[in-house]
Amino acid sequence: MRMPGELSPMASSFLDAKVSAANVVQPGEQGEYTPEMFWQDFPQFTKTIPSEDEGEEIKESLVPETMLLQFIGQANDSVLPSRWGSMWRYAAGLYVAHFAALYLKSYSSGSDSATQAASGADQIGVVRSASMGDTSISYDNSAINAGTQKWGTWNATQYGSQLSTMARMVGMGGMYAI
Repeated sequence: MRMPGELSPMASSFLDAKVSAANVVQPGEQGEYTPEMFWQDFPQFTKTIPSEDEGEEIKESLVPETMLLQFIGQANDSVLPSRWGSMWRYAAGLYVAHFAALYLKSYSSGSDSATQAASGADQIGVVRSASMGDTSISYDNSAINAGTQKWGTWNATQYGSQLSTMARMVGMGGMYAI
């Protein structure tokens, strides 16, 4: 007879199986995505600067280091290898690319006024119509607005759209095919 509070000899095996089956995030689990991985996977976020040494080039990030490290930290906290498996690296990169692209859409090295600073953050949808005489352009923001109802800003970039599509697959339960 076991004493109150004493665990069954099978308890540890049961708890290990329960954690694995429930897909429960383990305390402290994080990804290990790095700036080097990001620049390798998404070179469009770098620019090439000719070096003084003949034949050498220097790659420079287009995203300020503090912001890039912030986005990578968020990705490592949010896109967990245990859930994403072989898709993890690409998913983490898409996460970083999405936020980097959103950041760069409103980036400026400085502004002359608050109005100028705020204007860089305007949501712009797909051009619905354009005119030539007296110049007129109208935008269709319905795709952005509809997309943000369930997935926030993930539909505001191609990177976010890809990541949200992959997340739906990762979030699905098991599949059975006959």
